[in-house]
Amino acid sequence: MSATLFVVQVLNGLQLGILLFLVAAGLTLVFGVMDFINLAHGVQYMLGAYLAVMLYTLTGSALASIALTLPASLVAGLVLEVLVFRHLYGRHHLEQVLATFGVILFLNQAVKIVWGPAPLNMPPPDFLAGSIPLMEGLRYPVYRFAIMAAGLAVAVALYLGITSTRAGMLVRAGATNAPMVCALGVDIRRLFTIVFGCGAMLAGFAGAMVAPILSVEPGMGDQILILAFVVIVIGGIGSILGAFISALLVGIIDTLGRSFATDVLRLFLSPSAARIIGPALASMTIYLLMAAVLAVRPAGLFPARRRA
Repeated sequence: MSATLFVVQVLNGLQLGILLFLVAAGLTLVFGVMDFINLAHGVQYMLGAYLAVMLYTLTGSALASIALTLPASLVAGLVLEVLVFRHLYGRHHLEQVLATFGVILFLNQAVKIVWGPAPLNMPPPDFLAGSIPLMEGLRYPVYRFAIMAAGLAVAVALYLGITSTRAGMLVRAGATNAPMVCALGVDIRRLFTIVFGCGAMLAGFAGAMVAPILSVEPGMGDQILILAFVVIVIGGIGSILGAFISALLVGIIDTLGRSFATDVLRLFLSPSAARIIGPALASMTIYLLMAAVLAVRPAGLFPARRRA
């Protein structure tokens, strides 16, 4: 285990954590404010990646395509909210799960029809295409640093928006006691639409940011959806702070576990046993972390305060 490899994997874990936060932030708000389980949140991440590739083809500029993906993802999310999700508010969670799972199947097939089943990709913006030296023998891509910087900027903007604006006040109140917010005369339908649209835009932005470094393909949102649910369970449903901290934890622990679990086990087990157990244990690490957190704090590390 070299120091260079360790630094690289920590940076990769931070980048994964930032992407998870962008997806989980919208998911935790939708679940916390609207009490709505949206399994289709991952396909909004996928749609963001496909929209970015399409817009790059039309504009020839990776930076412009990423910027234009934000309003495009917002519009796509609002269309889904009006056509499908709006009719599920207040329904039983099982009905929400089944309906949104159906949306996943539909959109995964839809992108195959529109863009084909083959993986797509796009280059990063030209001015972010290089790498910078961090230490001897280690150069790290500038674009990955840009992903982390953009995610942190979004996190700060989201925090200020939640804590310092009237809409943010209503979102926090809705996460605490949605029936009371409705009783005070707030248009809860409009609040739900704003929250859902912002969540879709954040997920689409994450997909657009990852398009230059990962293959854009049908079903790419399924795995990140699972990780996003782990993030919001650990952080606390409805909590932006919890989503941010737990996303970084999950990103770093998952990345380091997959990279070094086998090497660590070799200190205690035979090489052959370590090779067998290491990958299996690495894939379980974040779920063990989730189980440990739930055993100590069932509501998560930073749950939104709620009235009984």
